Amino acid sequence: MGLQLIPYNTNYDFVAKKNIIFGILIAIALICFGSMFTRGFNYGIDFKGGLLLEIRTQGPADVSKLRSDLHGIVQGEVSIQEFGSPNDVLIRVEKQPGGEKAQLDALNKIKEKLGTSVDYRQVVTVGPKVSEDLVRNGIYAIFWSLIAMLVYIWFRFEWQFGVCSVITLAHDALIVLGLFTIFQLEFNETAIIAVLITVTYSINDTVVIYDRIRENLRKFKKMPLRDLINKSINETLSRTILTSTTTLLSLLGLYFFGGPVIAAFSLPIIVGIAAGTISSITVSAPLLLHVRLRPDQLEGKEEAA
Repeated sequence: MGLQLIPYNTNYDFVAKKNIIFGILIAIALICFGSMFTRGFNYGIDFKGGLLLEIRTQGPADVSKLRSDLHGIVQGEVSIQEFGSPNDVLIRVEKQPGGEKAQLDALNKIKEKLGTSVDYRQVVTVGPKVSEDLVRNGIYAIFWSLIAMLVYIWFRFEWQFGVCSVITLAHDALIVLGLFTIFQLEFNETAIIAVLITVTYSINDTVVIYDRIRENLRKFKKMPLRDLINKSINETLSRTILTSTTTLLSLLGLYFFGGPVIAAFSLPIIVGIAAGTISSITVSAPLLLHVRLRPDQLEGKEEAA
């Protein structure tokens, strides 16, 4: 017998608690939304410009000594962290006032200080135009991913399913974005990746529940929609929890043992998958009660097909 985290006869009434759950999640969404406008994002070099250097030292890198050596030789913040092997170091330098010449001068000062004992694996200068393009493309990526999900669910099921799924996905994406603003985590290209991973993972759980709802609509045509939705959620609950748990265990391993760079990437994905799992169970299906879903809609679609 396979692992069963949730008993087969589980019959929790999710729909009865939907107003309380909706209220809590709306409050969380409003906090995240407000934080985006009041605190704003802590843009990384990818989005606000600056210098990015990847170096490899001859032996294990002494990060504290590197911080001491580079402190004060350039303006603004200098972030230094190990990544990958103990010999690999990532140096981020805030954009210098004074245009491209100031960036080049800062780079030369850093190279002079580090000397010839290090190997420069990558040196990237991110200008303001590139930063603007990255911000715009990141917004487009999130927006069009939601539109694509809406179209996919609409054609696979019905428009009601599509609308409810997009509301759920937008809420999940907002929570991840709120995490970056509330705790002022560095917002860079990996943050966009984290949001897209959250959206795609959440839609997977949502589709499984929707598929069971559609199947039960065919089998139990006279069952009240409220009871049918509850039945469908409970029937897929074990699969949803088990899948999310195994994924989160892997991500927690990366967060605690993968080093600071991997941890910074893993944290928003952990929060996003946790939020996506909860919303798939408690939001995406109960929302169908508010969009006039009827069993005869699916029957008419099957006859046309």
